Amino acid sequence: MTGLRRSNRALPDIATLQGDVGLPESLRSLVDLRPDILVYTVAADAQTDESYRRHYPEGLRNVLQALQTAPPRHVFFISSTRVYGVDDGRWLDEESPAQPADFGGERLLEAERLLHGISATVLRLSGIYGPGRTRMLKLARAPHQWPSTNTWTNRIHRDDAAAFIAMLIDRVLKGEAIQSCYVVTDNAPAPQHEVLSWIAHQLGIAEPMPVLPPVAGGKRLSNRLMQASGYELQYPDYKAGYAALIASEGHTHG
Repeated sequence: MTGLRRSNRALPDIATLQGDVGLPESLRSLVDLRPDILVYTVAADAQTDESYRRHYPEGLRNVLQALQTAPPRHVFFISSTRVYGVDDGRWLDEESPAQPADFGGERLLEAERLLHGISATVLRLSGIYGPGRTRMLKLARAPHQWPSTNTWTNRIHRDDAAAFIAMLIDRVLKGEAIQSCYVVTDNAPAPQHEVLSWIAHQLGIAEPMPVLPPVAGGKRLSNRLMQASGYELQYPDYKAGYAALIASEGHTHG
């Protein structure tokens, strides 16, 4: 396994190449690598259209062009459920039309379309949480800062996302068929205030909880193809995931 990153710091337990997907001349080392499987997973360095364009459609195009003389057997593109611009609480799955409501979703969808006609799978991840991603724990400790709205939310634990991707890679290497798109999320969409209230209770927060506003907005994501693949979630809902996270991070009551 080899990783490419902008930084010259090596990734733990992974051979590391230095390169920038926004600079085609820095990707020459990929030609000699000749990967069987390409997993394209990047993060925009700013919440701007320019950054999203550079990292997603332009970056993916640069990488695919660098590998055009020896294309990978299969490409995995880590996208986001941000491509669904819905905000009325409806259920969505892989067959739902992707209609972005902001520049981020538009650029992700633009990148997804670059994969048409090649052996590739788009993985649309919902909100990732887990070790090092503890924003909700911090917010739960401050009920006075909770949002005034109570939208539907969706999430996937970091470990489940990684394990599911690893399972799909293994199947491709074995010559087994997989889908061209998966919504990667757990089994249980939940209203944001429900999640925050549950976490606050687990943490023993003494501060009075706000009155829960009615549930409105957001979206509910179905992982039907993920379930059909046979993958068994380690953390099927927010309670399982956050209970483990609270225990592992050593968060105490009070």
